[in-house]
Amino acid sequence: MTNVMDGRPGAPRGKLCVVATPLGNAGDLSPRAKAALAAADVILAEDTRSARRLLAESGIASAAGAGPQVLSCFDANEADRSQEAVAWIQEGRVVALVSEAGTPLVSDPGYRVVAAVASAGLRVEPIPGPSAVLAALVASGLSPDRFTFLGFPPRKSGPRRRLFESVRAHPFTIVLYESPLRAADTLADLAEVLGPTRRACVARELTKIHEEVVRDTLAGLAAKYREGRPLGEVTLVVEGAPEGGDAMGAHGPADDETVAAAAAVRLDAGASARDVATELAARFGRPRREVYAVVTEVVESRTNTQAGTDSDRD
Repeated sequence: MTNVMDGRPGAPRGKLCVVATPLGNAGDLSPRAKAALAAADVILAEDTRSARRLLAESGIASAAGAGPQVLSCFDANEADRSQEAVAWIQEGRVVALVSEAGTPLVSDPGYRVVAAVASAGLRVEPIPGPSAVLAALVASGLSPDRFTFLGFPPRKSGPRRRLFESVRAHPFTIVLYESPLRAADTLADLAEVLGPTRRACVARELTKIHEEVVRDTLAGLAAKYREGRPLGEVTLVVEGAPEGGDAMGAHGPADDETVAAAAAVRLDAGASARDVATELAARFGRPRREVYAVVTEVVESRTNTQAGTDSDRD
């Protein structure tokens, strides 16, 4: 199909600009993104308040509200906005699409708008910039060569674990978003399904004042955030499975350290020592009595640590 809005001399002006906006640091708005927003006739925004604030802070709109027209575009009205965008662009108008923060469409509304405009043979111009996926990936210390983005995992543990099972032997780095309310539970599920010793990273509040990048094993991160919920937007980055198999004993039965780390995750989730031993024995292919001995050591170690803490308080 010929693109009738191909930017040639004399071609109609209408187009859709997909504009990446700052995650939190206003200084990350590129000159090209600012120019695209200033030139737009209509801005479709996931959150109109944050979009208007960005326009005001960037000097694109005045305090009186002068500037591009800003309209909402979210899940409930995206289908209607898609058809409106096509009509506007066919009239020669410039439409800009922005999410609340970062790159539109990436776990945010906008896909149907872009698909409708592209299907109509109209021009779609990406204005690249901030992305939580890439920012977390390059700060994680894990391989960025090949990665898989899972978006937001299911809210419930069962479907969430099934998703993680589908990538258990995946050799590429995994990136996903999560609510701070569910981050600890998701990390625990990742530790159980992918293996407690997998390296991982929790990146939160990227580009903001309280930016934090924490690197540890999945078991270590699950324990950390079970004690204290992370604040702000959270991106998780997880190491891929070793070549030749997954991280749950592909090279033979798991050692005591791996079993102990997995046991700690299950005990934190409230499972009994006996149930944990039965589950991990089956998972790691080791005799139940050996696994139960490791689980018991974990329980006793925690009991002794707690007793020491209580004694210090006295």
